[in-house]
Amino acid sequence: MSKFAALRRIGQCALAIAMLAPFAARADAPVERLAVHAGVVLDVVSGERLRDRWILVDGERIVAIQSTAPTDRRIIDWSAYTVLPGLIDTHTHLIGDDESANIAAPLMSSAARDVLLGVKNARATLHAGFTSVRDVGCFRAFTDVALRDAINAGIVPGPRMKVAGAYITVSGGGGEVTGMAPDVGIPADMRRGVANSADEVRQRVRELLAGGADFIKVIGTGAVLAAGTTPGASEFTEEEIHAAVDEAAKHGTYVAVHAHGAQGVKDAIRAGARSVEHASLMDPEGVALMKKYGTYLSADIYNGDYIDEIGHRDGWPAEILRKNDETTETQRTAFREAAAAGVKITFGTDAGVYPHGLNARQFPYMVKYGLTPLQAIQAATTRAAELMRVEADVGSIAVGKYADLIAVNGDPLEHIETLESVQAVIKGGVLQP
Repeated sequence: MSKFAALRRIGQCALAIAMLAPFAARADAPVERLAVHAGVVLDVVSGERLRDRWILVDGERIVAIQSTAPTDRRIIDWSAYTVLPGLIDTHTHLIGDDESANIAAPLMSSAARDVLLGVKNARATLHAGFTSVRDVGCFRAFTDVALRDAINAGIVPGPRMKVAGAYITVSGGGGEVTGMAPDVGIPADMRRGVANSADEVRQRVRELLAGGADFIKVIGTGAVLAAGTTPGASEFTEEEIHAAVDEAAKHGTYVAVHAHGAQGVKDAIRAGARSVEHASLMDPEGVALMKKYGTYLSADIYNGDYIDEIGHRDGWPAEILRKNDETTETQRTAFREAAAAGVKITFGTDAGVYPHGLNARQFPYMVKYGLTPLQAIQAATTRAAELMRVEADVGSIAVGKYADLIAVNGDPLEHIETLESVQAVIKGGVLQP
């Protein structure tokens, strides 16, 4: 089987589904003209509350924001709500099962089942108000590409996705399925991103981008949830990470680096990573470097509490619970220091460790550990859009951008928990059922 055989199979399946989709949009369909009547529009750039506004939408995009009622448009009455731009989570894993006590779970699911679970997870994420995500890796290569393409084609509902294709990881590293007996074979599509030298890293980058990835995810250190790996231990050198950064840049994209350990964080920053994920053991030097280089921080500071509670309840492996204990509070300390230093912080939750659709539970944690409510909202809107290089299309309510809108009760600047209960969602001018 050629190295792209699995990708071709997924592509063929997606094409077949697309051909059968009876509800695919017609190119000659009339553009729907909407008017969303907002009780309050929250300007996430300035923090200003704009009362009694009309957001006019033609097709997918916003064409005007005004204080007078329009005529000849279908009205969506959100006059009882505060309206914000669709939220963005920069660290999700939509494909496959949620984390569980069974470390062999990835081997007990097919690629087809993983994508179908992704359909369910994408719908839950969208209904929670997250209209865009950066999906930062899956075990079976290119299943995330298939889900992204199905959403873009209108076959299934879900957020706008930017995907990594697979993890680039060392053999037996934090991006591998680990903890199995030595004679248990791991399927080839679960090892598509394995690399053990700078040259191999470059080759994996080329393969993943050719397969449809939007950006590259490098596992720079061990992981809390990967058996047999050490979160504080570096798995790629600065030179090897730079090889990924350099190769990705040649193709017009960037690298996100999973790094818990202090040295791994600094290696990722110096190598030119656009974002560092987790940063659980980041030291003050790492914070200073992150500020100096303008590196984005995506830290899942809610996750530790979920793992502690559910992991003990459900009997997760002792090794994972120990590593979670060793990194949860250190991560929050590093987050607070990064916030105080003015590091560019985005909203990234690691959804998939906990059930999809609960993403907004992280907002109160971000406020508790150093951000203002507005900064926390900006982390999930303007800042996240900047990280993903999609700020021309999403991240704020503005003329010319996609009509990605959410409605909530109350004022999230006063009660950030409001964002945990989204009342209605519009994505691309379509009210989600």
